[in-house]
Amino acid sequence: MINLFLAFLLFRQPAVRSQVGVSVVTHRPPPYKLHLTGLAGEGRSVWRKDSHLSPVSETQMFLYDTFPKEFLWGVGTGAFQVEGSWRKDGKGSSIWDRFTRSEFRDADSTGTSADSYILLDKDLSALDFLGVTFYQFSISWSRLFPTGVVAAPNEKGLQYYNTLIDSLLYRNIDPVITLYHWDLPLMLQEKYGGWKNESMIELFNDYATFCFQTFGDRVKYWITIHNPYLVAWHGYGTGIHAPGERGKIRTVYSVGHNLIKAHAKVWHTYKENFKPYQKGMISIVLGSHWIEPNKLEDESDISKCQKSMERVLGWFAKPIHGDGDYPEELKNEFLFLPRFTEDEKNYIKGTADFFAFSFGPSNFKPPNTLPKMGQNLSLNLREVLNWIKLEYNSPRILIAENGWFTDSHVKTDDTTAIYMMKNFINKVLQAIKYDNIDVFGYTAWSLLDGFEWQYAYNIRRGLFYVDFKSKKKERIPKSSALYYKQIIQENGFFPKDSTPNLQAQFSCDFSWGITESVLKVTSSPQFCDSSLYLWNVTGDGLLHRVEGVKLKTRPAQCTDFVSIKKQLDLLEKMKVTHYRFALDWSLILPNGDLSVVNKQVLRYYRCVISEVLKLNIQSMVTLYYPTHTYLGLPRPLLQTGGWLNQSTAYAFQDYAALCFRELGDLVKLWITINEPNQLSNVYNRSSNDTYRAAHNLLIAHAMAWRIYDKQYRSSQYGKVSLSLHSDWAEPANPFFESHSKAANRFLQFEIGWFANPIFKTGDYPATMREYITFKNRKGLSYTLLPSFTSEEKQLVKGAADFYALNHFTTRFVIHEPRNGSQYEFDHDIQFLQDITCLSSPSRLAVVPWGMRNVLRWIKKTYGDIDIYITANGIDDPSLDNDELRNYYLGKYIQEVLKAYYIDKVKIKGYYAFKLTEEKSKPRFGFFTSDSKGKPSIKFYNSLISNNGFPADSSVCGPSSHEKQCSVCLFISQKKPLIFFACCLFCTLILLLAIIFFHKRKRRKRFKAKSIKCICLSF
Repeated sequence: MINLFLAFLLFRQPAVRSQVGVSVVTHRPPPYKLHLTGLAGEGRSVWRKDSHLSPVSETQMFLYDTFPKEFLWGVGTGAFQVEGSWRKDGKGSSIWDRFTRSEFRDADSTGTSADSYILLDKDLSALDFLGVTFYQFSISWSRLFPTGVVAAPNEKGLQYYNTLIDSLLYRNIDPVITLYHWDLPLMLQEKYGGWKNESMIELFNDYATFCFQTFGDRVKYWITIHNPYLVAWHGYGTGIHAPGERGKIRTVYSVGHNLIKAHAKVWHTYKENFKPYQKGMISIVLGSHWIEPNKLEDESDISKCQKSMERVLGWFAKPIHGDGDYPEELKNEFLFLPRFTEDEKNYIKGTADFFAFSFGPSNFKPPNTLPKMGQNLSLNLREVLNWIKLEYNSPRILIAENGWFTDSHVKTDDTTAIYMMKNFINKVLQAIKYDNIDVFGYTAWSLLDGFEWQYAYNIRRGLFYVDFKSKKKERIPKSSALYYKQIIQENGFFPKDSTPNLQAQFSCDFSWGITESVLKVTSSPQFCDSSLYLWNVTGDGLLHRVEGVKLKTRPAQCTDFVSIKKQLDLLEKMKVTHYRFALDWSLILPNGDLSVVNKQVLRYYRCVISEVLKLNIQSMVTLYYPTHTYLGLPRPLLQTGGWLNQSTAYAFQDYAALCFRELGDLVKLWITINEPNQLSNVYNRSSNDTYRAAHNLLIAHAMAWRIYDKQYRSSQYGKVSLSLHSDWAEPANPFFESHSKAANRFLQFEIGWFANPIFKTGDYPATMREYITFKNRKGLSYTLLPSFTSEEKQLVKGAADFYALNHFTTRFVIHEPRNGSQYEFDHDIQFLQDITCLSSPSRLAVVPWGMRNVLRWIKKTYGDIDIYITANGIDDPSLDNDELRNYYLGKYIQEVLKAYYIDKVKIKGYYAFKLTEEKSKPRFGFFTSDSKGKPSIKFYNSLISNNGFPADSSVCGPSSHEKQCSVCLFISQKKPLIFFACCLFCTLILLLAIIFFHKRKRRKRFKAKSIKCICLSF
């Protein structure tokens, strides 16, 4: 069984290293160019989307708002699916009764199903529970008239439908009645050949007329036929529906032709004979898929999508809601297509008082029966509503069937159905608010679990769970029922966190940083090599050393490292106060111990730190930065087992002490290990390996911290911690306690695993130990979580000066029991992707409030400790307009500010991730791999310069020390220019002095000559 939902909604999210508030909504233009509506083919403009549309456009994201006050909320069922009692009280057989007994092994169960016929009170209680305004149900033609021919009705059947309608009205629930939902009386199939025969038009009209006469005084909404496309295509084409005829394409279109004419006949009957005094409305439910072009810019792909829609929805919609005739594409493709006369066109055109639309799994499955034309199926309900608006002159629309399905083993925990419902209903809301589409009601499908056509009982679509094998057949509300009830009560969607945005600033000593991974060491020997070289002596274009000649070289300088200048240029543009980067352990100590120390590499890192300090930027240095692709250990340590060997912890202690000694006078913030709680991706042979490696990592960190605390803190005044991957976990299903427990379990296994020993007890979380023990007793796992000795507890407990967290997203967590001795199996969880969330290419969901939640959780769990957010960012595919990154930064930093001001979390700094991106990897960088800056730099600059989100232009003034440093910074940056200016100034002074002296000398000579001339004259 193909489950389209699983293809894009539910999956294991990859571990990635590294919504918005209520507002007044005005009508905004949709993301595509609109033309005049009501013209055939105009729907194709839906696929011509604006190429300049922002990925974070408000019109494209989940909308928190309410539906119009008069919006109708309903739920639906089909008679054959839920009534059961197929032989009871004189009911006649239908084509589906025979079809199920010939095609399905468990056919006997269709005789009872949910048993709505005899359990009406339970259905009514279910409707009361939901709080719907209407109930869409179908009448079983053969229950009223066993042979299908209108004569004396079956009194028991008539009594059932009268009781149902009266009971609904008593509860202020409007009945919406479908006259035909596929269960044609078997006698009509056998005698006339079913819908192949035009005689069915009059027979159907007689049946409809009786219903109007009998029930019409209490019914304001009528549906003639439910999804005639499926009746014709699957009943007489693929044969997967009753009556099960296969292969004759002419028959398929002939059946469709008769269904259209039957509908039109009934519509005119109601209009002429009943509508004047019953005041009801009547339509036909048309169903369809939706399809997206492979290439949006390719007109041929768009044309194929248009043809696909015309072959399914247009087949019935254009005659009824359009000009009374079939789509031109359909007529040109199938020359045998039945033709309407001009009178018939005029008779059929406009025979619907509203557009009743079905959008659910029946319209997508089986996918190989759809005219996809090489394009891609899509579940975007908003776009198909826009297509209907454009093609059929903005009709009033009732969503007459919408929902998805779960597998048959799922009982009340239908979490996936919640997210599908959330997505579908929000798309309807967006269509109303942004696209001015007149949708006046929504029908969730279906009220109860029942018989699901070609899938029988292998899938479930009900909001209420029914155990078909039980006698009582209780209607037990599923999660989707609870969620739908909530939507109806709120008449829309309200945000999880309604705290308005703050206009405030962080403290003036707040650290604004940028994070980089391991710095690659590059240098140039041009000022260190004392040899003399001749170039191109032999014409080969190479340098040739002159033997025996040694030149005097200047002392080594930091400018020898050509890459440092580039780093400084990038950091200067970021305008940050702090720079976090990682050292490469395997380069500094290639043998893994102190026997060989690469002083050149150490000098490079010292130069980076010292040159960065000249920019008034402090460094936060990470000693060890492993990833799942590069463990970062010296080769000898890898060969002896890596972190599975406790000796690696002692080697790390020596390495850390070396770094503290050589670099500590310049560094005030240290991270020992980055994300040790993510190394389960590397040490994954068994859970015991994972926990053993983690245990040694904890010991290594603690020993490094103790070394710093005892030997270097008193002279260097720095702080040391380790950085933990700290994504928030939210129960995917808020209506199930098991999901809430799973979310807490995830936090304990993911964060508490390392944080609890350090910041709390010196031991692993009790939740973690108890759950692993529970699974061991059940024989579901053979995991042994290591134990701390009393000495190790003392060593580890308190071994951090602050909490450093890397946060990127929020995980939606499901409880899912799993067997086996693997770390990821031990906590029995599965991740669900909420498709309504804005997400990045790497599927990072943008859930800003998750940041605030995890900060509050850390404070609540580990006390009022200092916190640095050492990495936070998102991958944005755009190189020249990274609006997703801007949106992410603004929203997440706003949540940090709320945690800081409202929740009083002691947040000391925020470090955006990351400075530069790497080739062939998700684009997390503010700069490309070739150092080209992106627009998000300017946005982050503004956040830094404003120190948050101030209400006015007030910002923190620089201290006297900072002012002095600014002068020093200017002098250090402009040394060559200042030297040149000084030389120029001195030259100018000297030149002026010479000129002045020369003029003075000339004056003296002139004066002497003048006196001499006067004396001679006397």
